[in-house]
Amino acid sequence: MDFRGISLTELLVQKNNPQDVINYFYNRTKRHNDAINAYLYVDESEPIAKKNRVSSLLNAIPLALKDNILTKHQPTTAASQILSNFMSPYAATITHKLTQAGATILGKTNMDAWAHGSSTETSDFGITTNPYNVAFVAGGSSGGSAAAVAAGLVPAAIGTETAGSIRGPASWSGVVGLKPTYGRVSRYGIIAMGSSWDCPGPITQTVEDAALLLEILAGVDRYDATSINAPVERYKKQLEENKKFTIGVADEYFDGVDKDVMKSVDSSLSRLTKLGHRIKKIHLMHPKYAISVYMLLQRSEVSSNLGRYDGIRYGKNRSYFGQEAQRRIMLGSYALSTGYYDKYYKKAQKVRYIIREDFEKVFQDVDIIFAPTMPITATRIGDISSFSFYGEQMDVLAEPAAAAGIPAITIPAGIDHKGLPIGVQFMGPYLGESLILQAAYQLEKEIQFDRLSVMKKYE
Repeated sequence: MDFRGISLTELLVQKNNPQDVINYFYNRTKRHNDAINAYLYVDESEPIAKKNRVSSLLNAIPLALKDNILTKHQPTTAASQILSNFMSPYAATITHKLTQAGATILGKTNMDAWAHGSSTETSDFGITTNPYNVAFVAGGSSGGSAAAVAAGLVPAAIGTETAGSIRGPASWSGVVGLKPTYGRVSRYGIIAMGSSWDCPGPITQTVEDAALLLEILAGVDRYDATSINAPVERYKKQLEENKKFTIGVADEYFDGVDKDVMKSVDSSLSRLTKLGHRIKKIHLMHPKYAISVYMLLQRSEVSSNLGRYDGIRYGKNRSYFGQEAQRRIMLGSYALSTGYYDKYYKKAQKVRYIIREDFEKVFQDVDIIFAPTMPITATRIGDISSFSFYGEQMDVLAEPAAAAGIPAITIPAGIDHKGLPIGVQFMGPYLGESLILQAAYQLEKEIQFDRLSVMKKYE
């Protein structure tokens, strides 16, 4: 049977033989992964549907994990040569939750090394290409997860986001990407990039699948002091409530946005109005301010987090760090050094707090916020060298929500004149996942994005 293009939720409803589903995606991955380099690791022996999983929630359906998420006794490299031989002695909390729910982990996906990037071009194990056109990037740093879902190599995958690393590649690869509220999903067992920013989340074919996986992933974790102790809502069931929202739209998020992207934004706004939602003009801090905040704070945290990779405890020595990691370590160390801490790091923390307050003020007048996900569609492979601070410029519209720690979701909304996907996003208040999921679900049904045509390229 051909399971290509069938969503995770649809696979569960169909109640297919679990081993047939595993075999299909395993064989499809083996045939087509070389074309896009989405996976860094796939089990050499064909995965088996374990008996204790067959009747469980996810019915042994295969999923993929970004390769900075620990899996017990399997490679976890963070796409860096430093960890090329690293085998974790324990699994991340989200890995454990997924397998307990019955998922089969098909493999580990490519990413920018240490999650440092927005195109998956900094991976030490080769670039992940865009399934729509392999001359273009898939986005990053969760590019492998997004490309695997878009090409139909797996029904759904898990990525991580620090400031756009789920929403960016999901937008450029034409799939759904959900960044939860910071702390809604445990970070335990995830190789840290920016500890006060990192958020794991699902990358899926549909909003319904994202809601289903969030229910499994969310919750307090005794191993993660930053996880939120709040009830996990029934996100999937809430999708059918058909609520009408006041949706904020800020002109500040349209500066420098490509005209094809704006066409999809305008079309989406028209659809939302038709659905009965109220569109309200709002004012937010310009996203450009989040660039400086993210650049300073994230690199400061990188310089601290990467200090453990000294070749003594585990992994290879620091000579194996790539250029991007070296740049971030140097800038972060500079920002934290004596005489510059107050001038750079402390000031950036203050501005981050102002960004959060700005969102809180706006959410007193609107339920959610709508905006483009990325200012342009996917760039060509190699274009990263044409931009100073490429990632910050590409992720400029995603960074404010990440700085504030609020949830956001991107869905595919159209195709540009080059045949590349366009994404639009909803941002919600703290722990407002249910609101953005419901709005995205309603818009998704109106758009009816064709997700099957790209999969047909990989027969």
